[in-house]
Amino acid sequence: MKVLMIGAGNMGFTFAEGLIASNTIKKGNLLIFDKNIALTEKLGQDERFTTYKNLDEAVVAAHIIFIAVKPHHSEDLFKEIKPHLKTDHIIVSLMAGVTLEFMQASTSLSKIVRAMPNLPAKVGKGVTAFTETKGVSKIEQITIRNLLDSTGIAIHVANEDFINKSTAISGSGPAYVFYFMQSMFEAAQKMGFSANDSKVLISNTFEGAVQLFKDSDLSPIGWINKVASKGGTTEAAIDSMRDNDVSAKIKEAAYAAFERAVELGQENQ
Repeated sequence: MKVLMIGAGNMGFTFAEGLIASNTIKKGNLLIFDKNIALTEKLGQDERFTTYKNLDEAVVAAHIIFIAVKPHHSEDLFKEIKPHLKTDHIIVSLMAGVTLEFMQASTSLSKIVRAMPNLPAKVGKGVTAFTETKGVSKIEQITIRNLLDSTGIAIHVANEDFINKSTAISGSGPAYVFYFMQSMFEAAQKMGFSANDSKVLISNTFEGAVQLFKDSDLSPIGWINKVASKGGTTEAAIDSMRDNDVSAKIKEAAYAAFERAVELGQENQ
C-alpha cells in the first residue's frame, strides 16, 4: 500500500512523520508532493520518504491520497489530479471546511474520507475525527483509522455535522487551552515568578490535571469539588469564575467556532 501526502506543510508533514514512526507504512511507500520545490528537494534527502516533483506521477503511483493543502487551493488541485485518478483511489482530506459532497463532485470518486486533526498531532497526542462516503468499505475504514491513529487517536463520527462540531471542540480546542494558559502565565509573572518558573508551574499543572481526569471516572465537576474546599483558595477562584460567567463564555466561543466551520463548508461549495 502506497500513501501519498499532497502538501508537506505543518499538518501534512506531521502526519507523514507519524505514519513513518508508527511503522504503519513500509519504508519507501510514503510518497510526498509539495509545490514548494525547495521543500521537496530537502525532503528528498530524507530516506524515509519518496518525493515527487511531478504531481501526476505521484497520484498514479499511490493507493491512498492524503490532501493537506489550504482549503482555497482545493478546487484547482482537484482539477489537476482528476484526470489521473482511478476508481479505487481513496482520498483522505485534512482540509477544514471542504465537504464530502464537494470533493465527490470535484473528483468523481466514491471513496472519500474527511478528517479533522488537531495541533497536538505534532507530538503524537492528536485527536482526529473522521467520517466517510458510503463508497468506503468497512475494511477500508479500518485501514484509514489505523493511518490516522499514527499521530494520536482517531474517532469515527457518524456524519459531517460532527466533523464541524469536532472542529469546534478538538480542532480549535488547543487554542482555548493556550488562551487559558496565557492568562495564568501572566498572573504568575505578575505575582513575581520568572518566565521559566511560570511555564513549569502551568504546564505541569495542566498535564497533571489531564492525567487525573483520564485515569478516573470522575467528571471535571467531580474533580473541582475534590479540590475546592469550603472557604478555601480554590473555592474563591471558582466563585470568581462563576460570578463572571466564564463557563458560558467558553461555551459561546466553542459554538462560534462550530458556526464558522459550517460557514466555511458553505463557502467552499
